[in-house]
Amino acid sequence: MLSPILVAHREPHIALHPINGPSDPITGSALLQRIARGDQHAMRFLFTRHRHQAFRFILRLTRDEALAEDILIETFFNVWRFADRFEGRSKFSTWLLAIARQKALAVRRRPSMLELDDHLATSIPDPADDPERAAQRKDVQKALRRCLANLSARHTEVIDLVYYHGKTVVEVAEILNLPEATVKTRMFYARRKLAQLVHATGCVTCGR
Repeated sequence: MLSPILVAHREPHIALHPINGPSDPITGSALLQRIARGDQHAMRFLFTRHRHQAFRFILRLTRDEALAEDILIETFFNVWRFADRFEGRSKFSTWLLAIARQKALAVRRRPSMLELDDHLATSIPDPADDPERAAQRKDVQKALRRCLANLSARHTEVIDLVYYHGKTVVEVAEILNLPEATVKTRMFYARRKLAQLVHATGCVTCGR
């Protein structure tokens, strides 16, 4: 019999009825309770809901799509096997990304640089959409990618979790297994270094 995770690859659209009726939102904790009881359909639903977020995060750590796919499957196998260990003290996505990070760190031999996501690059204000501005904006995005690639891996993963995945300092600390003060320190130095790199490349002026 195929595992519920592998089956989910073949079922892109999976419906799951809420526990207490249509108006009851299906939370990660509720799904894990079902999964802990062996509910394969709940596992497939959870995988379908979170697979893309987890894959993007893993890919940033590995920069290898095939490897990221393998780690993704291993990560959700862990969720399937250890669903009963989730204590609900954090969001399910925080717990999931922590597992994914542990798996990724276990297989890579050295820290790799993470690429800047277009979400961060395109967050730069740009009031005009004329061709000249569009070309300048592309230059800004390329410059920012180069700048982020020059940050250390530990600084880049903090930037990635906060700006791309929308995690709080508390959640980042849990994912990275670090004190909150350390996360704040890394964020401070990462932002300062990124600002220095952006200034050095002249990226600030090209976006005006």
